[in-house]
Amino acid sequence: MGRGDLSDREWSRLEEHLPKAVGRGGRWKDHRIVINGILFRLRTGVPWRDLPARFGSWKTVYDRHRRWSADGTWDMVLHAVQADADTEGRIDWSMVSVDSTVCRAHQHAAGARNRPPRISGRRSRPAQHREDEALGHSRGGLTTKIHLVGDGRCRPLALLITPGQWGDAPQMIPVLDRVRVPRAGGGHPRTRPDHLGGDRAYSSRRNRRYLRRRQIKHTIPEPRTQQANRRRRGSAGGRPPSFDRGRYARRNEVERTILALKGFRAVATRYEKRAYVFHGTVTVAAIRLWLRS
Repeated sequence: MGRGDLSDREWSRLEEHLPKAVGRGGRWKDHRIVINGILFRLRTGVPWRDLPARFGSWKTVYDRHRRWSADGTWDMVLHAVQADADTEGRIDWSMVSVDSTVCRAHQHAAGARNRPPRISGRRSRPAQHREDEALGHSRGGLTTKIHLVGDGRCRPLALLITPGQWGDAPQMIPVLDRVRVPRAGGGHPRTRPDHLGGDRAYSSRRNRRYLRRRQIKHTIPEPRTQQANRRRRGSAGGRPPSFDRGRYARRNEVERTILALKGFRAVATRYEKRAYVFHGTVTVAAIRLWLRS
């Protein structure tokens, strides 16, 4: 087993959730070798063509990653791994946090075709396809932003990819709506944490109203401009939101989650032209973090 490859214990956790080989020809019979090749590229950030020969054909590794990014297989595997962790009591729902991080896009990430991509063998588009390809222009060049929700043990619960210049507050509700951890006994998946933490960027009336409607307790500091505006309106401004400094100190957990994700070089720097493929890359990194625990 090479450095960074899946251990036997990690593979046993992952294998049951992967697509099964059906039909003639033995399609997808070498999942472990191919996934180890995807993880090698994820960890090192090398071009697909430069994968070591021990992983087989680089095109096989790339095609499987692209296909599973398009049809939602990686998202399904992430939810399945999270469900196993929740059954074993390894998810800390007491305090989850929301945050974002900007990833620089390599010059090769630009220039995708204007024609929308299609899933091989189907007429539908990839589930995570974006018309803007999640590429934004900033002073430093092309950037992509990853919005995420992390649990108390520094693992991603949900991910969202947007252009780098997009704000954080408008994306809090979409990324929270992606938190769906299936239950082993069936029924509705768990979507609501016990408590939510966020920085000042997520303070808005819309976000607080959404959290109150879903009965999610939250610790989000109020910026000084919003405090001044509320005082200026007098009684019409309402009461100041509660703030617990002790709970807010736990916001470092989502920052450590981001550091763990960006420890993978293919996440810290975006190389993919298509947004749905980069979403699959970040999802594979999240799966790797869940398997490590």
